[in-house]
Amino acid sequence: MDFDYPDGTPVLRGVSLDIPRGFRVALVGPSGAGKSTLLALAERFYEPTAGAVRLHGVDARELPLAVLRGQLGYVEQDAPALAGSLRDNLLLGAPGADDAALLRVLDAVNLCGLVHRTPQGLDAQVGDGGVLLSGGERQRLAIARVLLAAPPLLLLDEPTASLDARNEAALAEAIDSVSVNRTVLVVAHRLSTIVRSDLIVVLEEGRVVARGTHAELVDASPLYRELAGRQLLV
Repeated sequence: MDFDYPDGTPVLRGVSLDIPRGFRVALVGPSGAGKSTLLALAERFYEPTAGAVRLHGVDARELPLAVLRGQLGYVEQDAPALAGSLRDNLLLGAPGADDAALLRVLDAVNLCGLVHRTPQGLDAQVGDGGVLLSGGERQRLAIARVLLAAPPLLLLDEPTASLDARNEAALAEAIDSVSVNRTVLVVAHRLSTIVRSDLIVVLEEGRVVARGTHAELVDASPLYRELAGRQLLV
């Protein structure tokens, strides 16, 4: 698959990925390598210049956008929380969900503590833009909101980019939990959150230059070994 910006600038060249159902796949590489662009193509924010994005074998361009995006759960970097309560934020993803369903997804991302923090429970306020939550709590709340719709494919774009070490670790645990029985495609600069991925794909200048597990790539990919070494993971 290839992708060019409208002005003709090449972004991706010859990228071919086959993601098995139920796998957790991480996209890593230097800034500008094309990682987030791949997520945008999956969402059909853009169309590939050559080749196709296929979902369960079907060209995404053949699916109505509502059908395609109903299969995807997308959580962006610095995902916002809206002013209101925990319940208000969660119900944006599934307006008909009952309290039991809300508690299940909060438990899946290790946020049930928020419910017990105040007598208001699910009606506890999060403040304008989620100011009463930590950055990690806002990210996990965003993932919980997406999970209510039960998408088979979860797309996470740089979920730990702006988090401190404690929140990063909590979010990594949440990703481990929600990855069970679900396909996850995650873009990450911080490799500590993705070392347990089933497959790690290394991109450089719009091309796939290596793929494998963390251990395999440390041995086989100079670029991955450099990235991991900078983060003290080797």
